[in-house]
Amino acid sequence: MSPKDGWTPKGKVATDVVLRTFRANGLFLAAGDLLAAEEGLTAARWQVLGAVGVEGRPLTVPQIARRMGLTRQAVQASVNRLLGEGLAEAGENPDHRRSPLIRMTEVGSRKYAAIQKRQAVWVNQLAAGLKRSELVTTARVLQELSNRLDRDRLDNERRGDDHETP
Repeated sequence: MSPKDGWTPKGKVATDVVLRTFRANGLFLAAGDLLAAEEGLTAARWQVLGAVGVEGRPLTVPQIARRMGLTRQAVQASVNRLLGEGLAEAGENPDHRRSPLIRMTEVGSRKYAAIQKRQAVWVNQLAAGLKRSELVTTARVLQELSNRLDRDRLDNERRGDDHETP
């Protein structure tokens, strides 16, 4: 029996959504690398700066990881690079001595703003010809799927499972 024999009609379509999301994610990351390259950054480091920029306040590495759907280890590696390049700085965290608050430096803020300007042009071109309602629905569905995956991950952590939900 193949896996598709066990799919409900919704499960089959959801699998298609997952596969198309994997492909889109790879293409988005490649586009992000191109958008960030002029500032000497990668999509991964731009993503970390973006988490802090969108939030508008310093964040810890675990907070950045949760917001971006990344592992703490991946975020820590990007933060280390950003710290080394003088684009971010680590500040004292009154709530957790061993988990510093990460903020953009002035140079990091300028580079982030420059990338955001390029991203606005790029995303406006990408969205041209699509209906706003389609984009709103897509964002809502992806957010709901993310919320469900997050709940599954937290449930696994509470149970002490050694593996993550695929």
